[in-house]
Amino acid sequence: MRIFVTGGSGFIGSHLVDALVSLGHDTVVYDNFSTGRLEFLTSTRNQIELVEADILDFECLKHSMKGCEMVIHLAANADVRGGLLDPYKDVKQNTLGTHNVLEAMRANGISRIAFSSTSSVYGEATQIPTQETESFPIQTSLYGASKLAGEALIQAYCEGYGFRGWIFRFVSIVGPRYSHGHIYDFVKKLDETPGSLEILGNGLQRKSYLHVADCVAGMLCAIKHADQKVNIFNIAHSESCTVLQSAGWISEELGLDPTIHVGVSERGWLGDNPTIVLDASKLESLGWRRSFSLEQGIRSTVLWLRENRWVYRRGQ
Repeated sequence: MRIFVTGGSGFIGSHLVDALVSLGHDTVVYDNFSTGRLEFLTSTRNQIELVEADILDFECLKHSMKGCEMVIHLAANADVRGGLLDPYKDVKQNTLGTHNVLEAMRANGISRIAFSSTSSVYGEATQIPTQETESFPIQTSLYGASKLAGEALIQAYCEGYGFRGWIFRFVSIVGPRYSHGHIYDFVKKLDETPGSLEILGNGLQRKSYLHVADCVAGMLCAIKHADQKVNIFNIAHSESCTVLQSAGWISEELGLDPTIHVGVSERGWLGDNPTIVLDASKLESLGWRRSFSLEQGIRSTVLWLRENRWVYRRGQ
């Protein structure tokens, strides 16, 4: 199958591209490299078609998608914390970008799309672990709201144009090539001030983290075995830890024992949901099982960051 991957040079996208190539799929990577890295495609660069362009460039997107049979749409702005500083960014890159992808698919007669959504769409959920059937509360971030809008567009295209969709709600994904998020930030802070680490919020925020290899395996499992008009899956597991526990493992992996400074709020910033733990029983019913524990995922991320300092020199 010829598969079109937006955001294919990013953290999750590049691992997905590795898997698709290994399975023998012709793969087109479409990325503007705003956060993706060409280095992440080193092992597959000679086996893929690479298009450096933005999903907001509709004509280029439409032309590049010709001949493909499925789209896996990962390209997005994922800066949850910075959303309120530039509110149009999430709407433009996540919602309008998704609309462009859907219209380019329609122009090319492509009807299968997989979409990277987020656990943020559940807001401050009352049901923990949270199932896919949980009713949506008030949205707490522009990022979550823009992703939920993308989900709605895909569902409407499935209903109106005969598309088939797979919507994946990720918890925080960790592992090699990780270049954005709290582990990235903590390692950078501890490089600069090894004796001290400041945590936003009270450190008791409870989150779940999934290794990127397990994430990709879960996506491919759902695409292979679920074939409803709209297929919605949590890509997750029910194990969780506090930010303080995570900071402890990160410090230990770096051989440090810093003084931890925490705030008083249960949220690190507006939109930082205090508890994010998802129920993955729906995905597990298809036969998927994770290979890495939460702690293993965090520690492997620190190890990769220690050995790949260039991701800090390059910036975001």
